[in-house]
Amino acid sequence: MDFFTAIEQSALFLIVLAPIAGALLTMFTSRERPQDAWHFAILVSAITLALSIFIFVQYDFRAGGYQLTHIFRWLGYPLDINLSLGVDGIAAPLVLLNGIILFGGVLVAQTIKRRSRDFFVLLLALGGGVFGVFVVRDLFFLFFFYELAVLPMYLLIGVWGSSTDFGTFRRTKEYGAMKLMLFLVAGSVLIWVGILALYVQAWKAGAPTFDMSTLAEMAQRGDFSEGLQRWVFPLFMIGFGVLAGLWPFHTWSPDGHVAAPTAVSMLHAGVLMKLGAYGIIRVGMELTPAGAEAWMPVLIGLGTVNVLYGAFSAMSQGDLKYVIGYSSVSHMGYVIMGIATLHPIGVGGAVLQMFSHGIMTALMFVLVGAIYDRAHIRDINVLNGLVKRMGAATFFFAIAGLASLGLPGLSGFVAEFMVFTGAFKEYLPLAVLAVAGAAVTAVYILRLLARSFFGEADPRWAHLTDLSPVEKGVAGAFVLILIAVGVWPEPLLRVINTGVASLLKVF
Repeated sequence: MDFFTAIEQSALFLIVLAPIAGALLTMFTSRERPQDAWHFAILVSAITLALSIFIFVQYDFRAGGYQLTHIFRWLGYPLDINLSLGVDGIAAPLVLLNGIILFGGVLVAQTIKRRSRDFFVLLLALGGGVFGVFVVRDLFFLFFFYELAVLPMYLLIGVWGSSTDFGTFRRTKEYGAMKLMLFLVAGSVLIWVGILALYVQAWKAGAPTFDMSTLAEMAQRGDFSEGLQRWVFPLFMIGFGVLAGLWPFHTWSPDGHVAAPTAVSMLHAGVLMKLGAYGIIRVGMELTPAGAEAWMPVLIGLGTVNVLYGAFSAMSQGDLKYVIGYSSVSHMGYVIMGIATLHPIGVGGAVLQMFSHGIMTALMFVLVGAIYDRAHIRDINVLNGLVKRMGAATFFFAIAGLASLGLPGLSGFVAEFMVFTGAFKEYLPLAVLAVAGAAVTAVYILRLLARSFFGEADPRWAHLTDLSPVEKGVAGAFVLILIAVGVWPEPLLRVINTGVASLLKVF
């Protein structure tokens, strides 16, 4: 067996193992030399980035289905819990997304000076948990990695975050961390109840297992009654929907965004919120298709509210991070709407929107973090004429903003156009409202650019410096991805469409 074949057979295991093992090894770096932890985290995240690119490139979209599969046996009958690994056309682009954002987040985290070793331990563990969710095919391990991805957020925000003091409005980092944790733990309880319900039903059918492929086959055979699926799917819809920012369970998200340090905000908005949408697809739709079909009109209604509520809320904010936080709620509404169409174009657009929004919002948080590090303020009514001092930051933010409002030639346009097309085919009135939400997005993005970046320069910001070489490198790479996907989305879409076609066969 040559080296390439060995890597191919163990790629999924390695991409989960590398960040988790890296987190453990980071504990042994020197406290006296905090840069050592950063350099080691760069090495680990670079390895995961290389593996994520390898996995995406190796996925054969012509063959479809789950590929790079491997099973590590653990517990036999009656539990039947095994570390079963595999990626399909939906998971492969999201693995790539996590690899890109984790590497970028580690690079810009050079500003972390206090207890940096502990910070990178938690950040790498979070990244490993996200990879685990995307590649496992066992419900028990999916839930384990889901919790591994969520739980570090509490400490990452509570210890290294920042409090918001905006006039009479004040939110402490402890408040943001606790609110995030309470909402996400509540969602996790619903998910676990749903998982146990499916396991017990599989036991009654004579095949107790947590294996997702087996459970999906049982659902298609009718071993899970329609009544069971109708009450289990909402557990997954709300449980995972909490992390996806589903209205009205979204309120933790903007506060969490604002309190988190830059690297954590990038992973929070760029990847973690996608775990929620992915969970609805992978667990809810795949294992309870009859329940999903019954509840999709409700889900698309909530998604439409997400789009409009998030957009109008973003327009009313004065804090840069709150604008992006509510913008993320709005854009996740497009993801939810696309999923709920149950149409190949709409669901494909939802997955592409997950990738596009992940890169776009991570880019925005890099830039807002850089501005805050220099100006120590995020008030868009006070930050004026930044283009005079931070030209590169202005350029990159303008590209991210134009991608956010769906400018043709950037990735946001392709994804939103597919979601709108799917929605128009299935839910015409709601699709019209979603298009109106896109118009509101254009208003608040252009207004933000006009107020904070362009206009008359304020002498108070004469001391500001532009982005560092590392920040320029990360932001530049993200911009290139947004342009590349916008101009040539085919490499992503041919993989995504393969996974979506397989998913929708049961509907």
